[in-house]
Amino acid sequence: MTEPLFVIPLWADLLAVGLGGVQGALFASGFVGRQRLDLLGVTLIGIVMGMGGGLIRDLLLNVTPTTLQSNWYLLTAVGASLVGMLLAGVFRRLNAVIVALDAVVIGLFGAFGTAKALALGLPFVPAVFVGVCSAVGGGILRDVILGLPVAIMHVGSLYAVAAGVGCVVLAGSAALGAPIAVAAIACVVVTTVIRLLAVIFDISLPEQRALHRRKVAIETSAIPIIRPSDG
Repeated sequence: MTEPLFVIPLWADLLAVGLGGVQGALFASGFVGRQRLDLLGVTLIGIVMGMGGGLIRDLLLNVTPTTLQSNWYLLTAVGASLVGMLLAGVFRRLNAVIVALDAVVIGLFGAFGTAKALALGLPFVPAVFVGVCSAVGGGILRDVILGLPVAIMHVGSLYAVAAGVGCVVLAGSAALGAPIAVAAIACVVVTTVIRLLAVIFDISLPEQRALHRRKVAIETSAIPIIRPSDG
């Protein structure tokens, strides 16, 4: 890294916060029955999705949270949450667009987290870790607040993996001397493509139960089977 200080462009940071807020509101407004959320509940989930990744990133880096240094972050998250809730029906008919935006949000937060960590002097692996935590942090907080199983820990389309690959691309490109802006764009593109391909082709990591069965089969293959007729 040649840059003495990395500053995330305000417009890019607000874009990520706004898209995250819309995503959170769409998720929260889908609850029905006894789990229905009111206006405040949907707005809070939108704020968590929009600002959670940046907060986790800055806490891990032990710096003052950027999202609390300007009025625009909270205002953007709240406004995006309201838009997501009011236009939930319209957005759900554009499911492909929503999936694409979600992938872009993951890439943006991953890129910002990794780049900022590198600029603060963190080594390659910790910087990638911070980037991944930033990318998936909002979703984790959302699930915890709503009392749901944490999505990234269960079988599903690649999420954290896509962010991880993108963050590795950014850190590797920066280590090879690429400008940080170019490396960040590459991170967003790679993360988005992997995430979209995973959704389109339903690609996921192997389920742990399948691995467990395979292991048991290997361990028991050498055990002799005694049949009644053998006696």
